[in-house]
Amino acid sequence: MIEQIHRWHPPVSVRLNIRPADLESLTRHCDFCGEPITLSPGGDALVLDSRSNDGPGSHTIVSHRHCLAERIRPENTGERARALKIGKMC
Repeated sequence: MIEQIHRWHPPVSVRLNIRPADLESLTRHCDFCGEPITLSPGGDALVLDSRSNDGPGSHTIVSHRHCLAERIRPENTGERARALKIGKMC
């Protein structure tokens, strides 16, 4: 459940506040495989924001680490390894 939404113009910026208890169970479906994924701390989600270099706008993809890693070219081992490791608490 979202507690508050604030908007500022221009450009449009939105700030969402969420209760800690709701954050613990924040889930969504992976944009690659469609299976549920946990966005909360300790979950296995990656949130990727892409922006165009030639104009405004952006797009967000949410995926499992392994789903993204599987889609990176096999010869690009460094990026595959980062996809599996980035943001993880040891």
